[in-house]
Amino acid sequence: MAVLQEYKCPCCGGAIAFDSSIQKMKCPYCDTEFEMEALAGYDSELKNTREDDMSWETSAGSEWQEGEADGLRSFVCKSCGGEIIGDENTAATSCPFCGNPVVMMGQFSGALKPDYVIPFRLDKKAAKEALNRHYSGKRLLPKVFRDQNHIDEIKGVYVPFWLFDADAEADIRYRATQVRAWSDSSYNYTETSFYSVSRSGSISFEKVPVDGSTNMPDALMESIEPYDFSEAVDFQTAYLAGYLADKYDVDAEQSIEHANERIRQSTADAFADTVEGYTTVSPESTSIRLQNGKAKYALLPVWILNTTWNGQKYTFAMNGQTGKLIGDLPLDKGAYRKWLFGLTGIVGAAVFALSYLMWLL
Repeated sequence: MAVLQEYKCPCCGGAIAFDSSIQKMKCPYCDTEFEMEALAGYDSELKNTREDDMSWETSAGSEWQEGEADGLRSFVCKSCGGEIIGDENTAATSCPFCGNPVVMMGQFSGALKPDYVIPFRLDKKAAKEALNRHYSGKRLLPKVFRDQNHIDEIKGVYVPFWLFDADAEADIRYRATQVRAWSDSSYNYTETSFYSVSRSGSISFEKVPVDGSTNMPDALMESIEPYDFSEAVDFQTAYLAGYLADKYDVDAEQSIEHANERIRQSTADAFADTVEGYTTVSPESTSIRLQNGKAKYALLPVWILNTTWNGQKYTFAMNGQTGKLIGDLPLDKGAYRKWLFGLTGIVGAAVFALSYLMWLL
């Protein structure tokens, strides 16, 4: 059986064929001509492209030893479904996610013991100060929000994270162009050269964090990164005293896809930084293979601050180790309209001045 080999144009993607008149391969769509040797090398590169292999060993966490978790209590919030863990001295509290009052009654069970914990370094006072700094300089923040707004609640919560380590080998091929323009007395010329650029190498990742709780939005948790994992210590229940802990409801296996997304994007960014000297660069194919991939379970410190204004709840999160705080703020619509009107006026005046100047010239 005969096999028909079809070649794609590296420039436009169209099917190319051998042109006997010029003894070269030629694309009928963009008229690009290719030497046979160059096309053979490109075809060999395509055949050597490998698929992604991003598998993991996820024996994160460990079983609780007998009596080790006896001092822990848990409660499932009837409003939002979040499961909260506290110590035996936490008799009553409120859900840090929705503010609903809860009573810690149930015996804690059914979860793995964390491998690591990063202890809280900053206290409740530091969280309040960070929120006030977050307000400052916000010109479009309603003044009454800053003056009348009060903090309903501040809770220190240990958030469950899966930490992924891996060594990655990658092969990435890019389609690149170089554009050269010049002119003479009669014409303007533009010459576009197309290139196939390859990069291969390895990169190591340590403790790539993935939030293990659906109660905590991933974007919010990633916004308060990074953590200094040199301060991570072996887990002991004593670190939970005086704080709450969110029980994970997304296990390590379910977190692999998100970990792979973060590793894939970080790898692509690192490799793309090495492709220089071209007018445009776009990736054509990416192959990433992971080795020594493993995951561990850790609790990371987060301060949750809930505030209410005009009947609407605003939630802020602060990294309990570094103090980085993030959260949405309301918009003063009146101030925004004034700002927009002023900006429009400035732009309009500039356009009028430029038009008048051109008319004079």
